[in-house]
Amino acid sequence: MIGRRDLLIGAACFATAGTTLALKPRHRMNLLGSTKLDELMPHAFGAWKAEDIGALIAPARADSLEDKLYNQVVSRVFSRADGATVMLLIAYGGAQTDLLQLHRPEICYPFFGFTVSSSAAADIPLSPQVVVPGRALTASSYNRTEQILYWTRVGEYLPQNGNQQLMARLKSQVAGLIVDGALVRISNVTTDAEAGLAINCDFAAQLMRALPKPALPPLLGSQFSTALGATPPKTA
Repeated sequence: MIGRRDLLIGAACFATAGTTLALKPRHRMNLLGSTKLDELMPHAFGAWKAEDIGALIAPARADSLEDKLYNQVVSRVFSRADGATVMLLIAYGGAQTDLLQLHRPEICYPFFGFTVSSSAAADIPLSPQVVVPGRALTASSYNRTEQILYWTRVGEYLPQNGNQQLMARLKSQVAGLIVDGALVRISNVTTDAEAGLAINCDFAAQLMRALPKPALPPLLGSQFSTALGATPPKTA
């Protein structure tokens, strides 16, 4: 004979199964399309000049997590006549899922021997009207200190921490979407956090103004890229 407790457990299992089915994403959101970020990335703009130097993250190995996570990676060092130098990393992933999601710098830097001494949400002004949510870090190793500024995009969200990144992915799943994502990381080597942040913010604003409009949606999402003059993207 089936008892009341068994009925309740069975009902809960069916409810869970139904919820899981309802949350299963059925469509993909892809703000990159056929765009090749490396081809659109300027090698020089304003006073800044760039040189390709290879990977600024651990080199991706075939079938490695990095290779599966990032479909496109652009990494360059930019310098200007006054001696300021920044390292730029842009990493794009075509599907943000439970197993594959963007690595946040405050998490991955310690794996490369850095100690993160400061980590705080930061508003990044790209124009007088456009300010994107990001994060600023100070990370030190035995031989250098980096000031890091970055933002991440998960679908149409720009989460500033890991919890927000999780919620962005969950909200997208509830909407029935498997979304793409991007990490834009800018850093320079200095112990002066205030000066380093100012250089990073200035570089970010100049870079976004210099980029061709098709490069903006995959880096900033629809709302911010449209505010900077890009055509609203079509999702796929």
